[in-house]
Amino acid sequence: MSDQWRITVDRETCIGSGMCTGTAAAHFTLVDGYSSPVAELTDPDESVIDAAESCPVEAILVRAADSGKVLAPEQ
Repeated sequence: MSDQWRITVDRETCIGSGMCTGTAAAHFTLVDGYSSPVAELTDPDESVIDAAESCPVEAILVRAADSGKVLAPEQ
């Protein structure tokens, strides 16, 4: 896996359920009722994968920063 991961949230898809903040509070926050990554790049952390996998509308995308390979959600 990559040394760093890139986290993006599609704010048009996000419904603000808060699953991400409950699962990976160190990596996500709610801004105006919608999910936002605390930082675009992060060190690998399984809680980020868990957050992307648990998002009810799959608004979170986690990619390897170096290759762009999608790590979550599983396709």
